Amino acid sequence: MSRTLLRGAQVITMAPDRPEAEQVDILVDGDRIEAVCESLPATGAEVVDLCGRIVIPGLVNAHLHTWQTALRSAGADWTLVEYLTQLHGECAGHYTPDDMHISNLAGALNQINCGTTTLGDWCHNSLTPEHADAAVEGLVQSGIRAAFLHGTPYRSPDVPHPLAEIDRLLAGPAGRHPLLTLGMALQGPQYSSPDTAVADFRAASERGLVASMHQSGGEPSPGWEALRTARLFGPHTNVVHGADLPEDWIRTLVDAGVTFTATPENELGQGHGTPVTGALLRLGAAPSLGTDVDTVVPGTLLTAARVALAHQRALDHARHRRTTGVYADKPSVTCRQALAWATVEGARALGLADRVGRIEEGMQADLVAVDARALNLWPAHDPVATVVHADIANIEAVMIAGRWRKRHHILLATGLDVLKDRLCESGERLLRMMHGPDNAPG
Repeated sequence: MSRTLLRGAQVITMAPDRPEAEQVDILVDGDRIEAVCESLPATGAEVVDLCGRIVIPGLVNAHLHTWQTALRSAGADWTLVEYLTQLHGECAGHYTPDDMHISNLAGALNQINCGTTTLGDWCHNSLTPEHADAAVEGLVQSGIRAAFLHGTPYRSPDVPHPLAEIDRLLAGPAGRHPLLTLGMALQGPQYSSPDTAVADFRAASERGLVASMHQSGGEPSPGWEALRTARLFGPHTNVVHGADLPEDWIRTLVDAGVTFTATPENELGQGHGTPVTGALLRLGAAPSLGTDVDTVVPGTLLTAARVALAHQRALDHARHRRTTGVYADKPSVTCRQALAWATVEGARALGLADRVGRIEEGMQADLVAVDARALNLWPAHDPVATVVHADIANIEAVMIAGRWRKRHHILLATGLDVLKDRLCESGERLLRMMHGPDNAPG
């Protein structure tokens, strides 16, 4: 097996028992981290000099509808209602398996380019088994680590999730590929009857799968109480958004070990409600982060981290001034916390905390090198803040399972020009189908 020694970088391990940043070597053996220590011997290993860089765990984008990549920016001015009406009501049904494949492949490659090594692919447009297989194949071809969260277009509240399809996927690449795990993207109690919600969540629990659901805009439906009565909330339950949930419900879910994924830029722009970040922090919990939809916002997770951080600080500063009459003398949340939301918490939300999200011996070698020598980051007085302030131009290298996927600022993927042409053709056709011949954009 190949061995690689990363030397000279500032390393942010995100491990709870280590310094915030330290000058240590990282030895990678095959797909795993063998050692994190000072002055490791280079015996039998390729040595990579990363002086002037900051190495972090690979970012975890815990929620992305990757199948929408071909429609980038088409809905940048949509409200949530417009998004649901136009994208799901008018466009989603026109997707072919090839549309699913090219969007998932291009979308996953873009995530790697942006420093994401693990993707929560919330695929709720699996119209047929062929659509699901094409989406999975796109993820596999990209080389990203992914949780493929199988979903379908919105159904009647009384129609359960297609479990035969889940079992078929478990027996195929989505259940057996070393970089893929399978989960269920459920309609959840907001869009299902209580009996259907209970049946779906019980099926996920019986299979040991993450059960993820959307919730936005306020009071829980009766199905929530049915799930609580059935004791189906737990560490493998993931609530996406959770905007404006009552705090007693948030406490109940946090106490049960439920994870939350905020997509702050999209939530604020489209009108989902107030991101759940503050409510979680007040309970000693924390969100994971996603970028949600390339149709509406950029797919850069560090941008989502900065938006979440700035928005929560703004709320807390305003609250402090209202209650005390003076400005706060210290920040309510830190860059370290924001980076944890994009790494450790994302891994936990996808059920992968034992494999990714930290740089530790035995963990998967999913690593990102940030070039801190760049003019927009230098001098890098605070390594953690430097990483949170970074953008795509600063992502110099990305390693997934011990294999380089980006080096020297170049994405290591072939046929990108052909891929981009296919992506554009797919998007243009879908937009024509959505708008109709008389209303197609110029």
